[in-house]
This record gives sequence, C-alpha cells and structure tokens, in this order.
Amino acid sequence: MTDTLPKPAITPAQGAAVAGLSLALAACGGGGGSSSGGGGPVANVRKPQTDGEAARFLLQASFSASPAAIQQLRSDGYEPWLDRQITAANDQSGKDFLTARGFDQVDANRYYDGLITGDYMIWSQLLSGGNAVRKRIALALSEFFVVSLTGINIIWRGPAIAEYWDILNRRAFGNFRDLLNDITLNPAMGVFLNTRGNRAADARTGRVPDENYAREVMQLFTIGLFELNPDGTLKQSGGRPIETYTNADVSGLARVFTGYELDFTGNTYTTEVGSTRQIPHPDVVRRPMTSDPTRWQFPRTTGFHSTEAKTFLGLTIPAGTNATETLRQALDHLFNHPNVGPFFAKQMIQRLVTSNPSPAYVKRVADIFANNGSGRRGDLAAVFKAILLDTEALDPANVTNANFGKLREPILRFAQHARTFKGRSLSGSWRIADLSDPATALGQSPLRSPSVFNFFRPGYFPTGSEIANRGLLAPEFQLVNETSVAGYVNFIERAVEGQRAPVSDLALDYADEAAIANDSTALLDRLDLLLTGKQLSTSVRDTIKQAIDDVPITTATAADDRLRRVRIGVALILASTDYLIQK
Repeated sequence: MTDTLPKPAITPAQGAAVAGLSLALAACGGGGGSSSGGGGPVANVRKPQTDGEAARFLLQASFSASPAAIQQLRSDGYEPWLDRQITAANDQSGKDFLTARGFDQVDANRYYDGLITGDYMIWSQLLSGGNAVRKRIALALSEFFVVSLTGINIIWRGPAIAEYWDILNRRAFGNFRDLLNDITLNPAMGVFLNTRGNRAADARTGRVPDENYAREVMQLFTIGLFELNPDGTLKQSGGRPIETYTNADVSGLARVFTGYELDFTGNTYTTEVGSTRQIPHPDVVRRPMTSDPTRWQFPRTTGFHSTEAKTFLGLTIPAGTNATETLRQALDHLFNHPNVGPFFAKQMIQRLVTSNPSPAYVKRVADIFANNGSGRRGDLAAVFKAILLDTEALDPANVTNANFGKLREPILRFAQHARTFKGRSLSGSWRIADLSDPATALGQSPLRSPSVFNFFRPGYFPTGSEIANRGLLAPEFQLVNETSVAGYVNFIERAVEGQRAPVSDLALDYADEAAIANDSTALLDRLDLLLTGKQLSTSVRDTIKQAIDDVPITTATAADDRLRRVRIGVALILASTDYLIQK
C-alpha cells in the first residue's frame, strides 16, 4: 500500500513533478534492515573513494555536507577527520546565546515566564555554527534522555532547557556515567520527571516518594524493560522475555531521588518591571539540584531525603546513607548493568545510521561501551566512533540495500537545508518558534517531544505495511500520516523560498547554485551530491531535471529565473523518497 505526497504549490508543472516523487509511506523499504555486516571498526586509513561516499558519511555524522567538507574528509580519511571533530568544542553554548541576545535578563519582555527563547536557542544551535558533529550527537542524545520544553513548568524555561542542551553537548564525547549524573541533577529534568521537591515517605500522611524518574531512568535511560543479550536481542525464559525490574525495584529506587531542590546559593533577585514581584537569577535553573537544605530558596536545617534502606535490582543501600552517597551508589549500579551497552547502542545506531542494525553491529558497539580498549566503560567518544566507523555503516553496498537506512526525521531535513544553503537569521536571534504542528509547520520541533517517550518509539513499525511484512522497524514513521505528509511539502515550499512564515527570520543563500543554474545537469549534480550523497535514482533525476528545464532563462529576468530553477530543484529533492529515506 502506498500514499502519495501532495503537490507543493510551486507551479502546476512542478506540482506534477512532485506527484512522481511520492513517499511510499508503508512500502518504501526505508527504516533499515540487516545489511552485509561483518568485520569491525574500519582501519584508520580508510577513506571515501568518491564524493558521494564522503557526503553520505557527513550526513550520518553531522547535519549537512559541503564541497569543502567533502574534500577535507576525502583527504583525511574517516577516522582522522572524525577524531578532529570529537575534540572540537561547541562554538557557542545555549547559555551564551541567550545571554548575548538579552534573553536571560529581567526586563519588560518577561522572558522568565515564557518558553519561546528555548526554541530560539535550539534552532540557533541546529541551523548554524559548529561543531556540527557534536551537535548531531547531542540531538541524538536528546531523543534518548528526553526532556521536553513543553513539560517543564518552571521559571526561566529558556535558560533551563539551554542548560540541559549544554549538558548533552559537553558530555557528548565524555562518559555515560557522568552524563547520567548530570541529567539526573539537572533542574529541567527534575521538573519534567518530578525529582525536584520529591520527599521521603511519611507514614502519618501516607505520602510516598514520586516514582516517575525511578521508573523512566530504568525503562528509558539505562536498562530497558527486558533483559538483553550483548547483541541487543532479547533473552528468554520459557519462550518469553525476562523483565528487568519489578514494581518493588521502582519503589526502592524512588527513595534515592528524594530531597532535591533548586540551588539558590548566591542568588540575587531583580524586581519585575511594573510590579513588586521578585525574579531570581536564571542561574538557579542552571546549577545542579542540591540535597543540602541550607542552599535552598527557603533554607532549612534538615532536608527531605529518605533515610530508609533502598533496595533495587539486587542492591541494598543501607538506611541512613546520605543523599550524595546514595545517588552515587544507585547510578553506579545502573551504569554497570549489562543491559545498558546494547540498549543504548542500538538506539544510537537507529538515530544515526539505520533503523534495523544487525545484531552483530549492535554487539560490536555494545562491546566498545563495555570496554573502550583501555578498560574504560561508557566512553561515548569510542561508542560513537564505533557506530559511525563500523563496516555496516560505511559499506557503500547498503545504498542499494532495500532493508537498510532510516527515514530522515523532519528536524534533520530542516537543519540540513538551512546549513547547506548558508542559512542566517535576519534578526540575529533565530526567531523560529515551535514547529511541531504537522498541518502548518514542520511536524517536529527539537526539545519539544510530546512525552518522555520521544517523538517515536524505537520499536515502532507501521502496521499493515511492507515494512511490517518484512519484520522491520521504522521508528521515524510514527510521525508520518496524511496530515504530516501534506504539511511537510507545504512547509518545504515556504522554507525553500525563504523569509516566509513560520520561518520568516531565516534567509538562505543560493548564489553558488544560481551560478550554474543555466546548466540543469550541473545544478542537479551539485544538489544531488550535497542533499542525498548522490543517491537520486535515474527516474527521479529525470523528473526533477525536466521540472528545472521547464523554467526558461530569459535575458530580462535571468537572475530570477536562475533562482527559481534552484528553488524548484531543492524543493523537489527534499520531497522525494530518494532523499527522505537516508541510506
């Protein structure tokens, strides 16, 4: 069964072309599958043999490809190039962006009560600047350790979500255990999953600790629901999967996450414009939460951490253990669970390379998680190198493997488009808001997941489809429906033109493409390379070329005609199945 992308409102001629580039929602074969596999991490000297191979790698490891990056990668080789990206820091943090634009100041704008500055911050990070590889990994992590801007009811939501994003950036190539600690104590996470203000049980009132974070840190952030083999396949007992934890484990672990509040150390208040309301400094939502009650907004001599014994997953933390030591032991225990490596590895492969990695691919990456070769567990730099440099990821034969790849999620499409064509903010503030609406916008917005379960489940597949018939997974297809398909095409039409709502603050530069637009073949060659890694099929290329050639270049309007040719080519590629399914 197939559904067809509606025609973008460019011109009738181009609309007809788009009809021939329809996205087969259920039969496209995207969503990945087992590939040729085999081997292990590639040798240090391996280099892309073609520009297309280089662009393909760049589009897995980062957001976009450029002629300069392709040349550099082909000269360096995969691993040396990637090593250099791993050691490069982000050029501007989320915090620095907000400060530079005055979005963390107390003034008549009252940014402290809104959340739109969080949208501005994350779009500025994804659509511009470096380090694109670090940011690409941080985005993947944000879809594993989920916090949603929509779900954090706290003052200074922009700075709060910016700090969360900055943690993912700082720790992207650090250690999983350190990242787990930082997100656990982060105020945005504390509000999102109810650890902020969580108190010990009180027998007099019947109060028990909130179990939200305890459940999700196991189910979603570390070990998953069922015991796994090192290759990510399910362990079974009597033909049934084995659950990793019980309700008693959740209750025991919930006691660990009690007694934490925002850290008001050294806080200064500013009076709200036009009232007597006192606004705390935004640093209170940036600092890690604290269990020390003398540092809370309303200091106390005693805190609210549970002094009871905490028993979960075979570990008992003795009664009377303080909050800091309790947290250390609990996170160590979760971190060292044998499920963490394969559970995390498979989902990161899904985000970056293919929806259905072979068990051998998962095991190779999980083995690196367990031991980076120097006896260190949880080395994220080694893990992400193992994912991106694995033979299964780099094998050019998988470009034609119908069971390999994944659907590009909308955020990645928009980020690639903006970066490829030198997108810039007209205001300097990246005033792009929530683009979640599938009917009128992109259908997805970063750090705006509808729940802690991300935009899509890792085990999702569209029922009654060819993907389901093949026994494959296609997580990103959970975002696909008739409304989102039509909405995406309409959004791309506006986005490609530039300076149109809902992205009217975004300006694009097509000068390099316009310079060769007289030659439709040369133009299409360039767009095919930069946008798909030379993966357009002959039939799709022919359809797009005809649409480009249908625009004559006349002397009086030559500049406008060339620009129109470019925009038509870009829009049709971004709407085509050959682009939407990333191989």
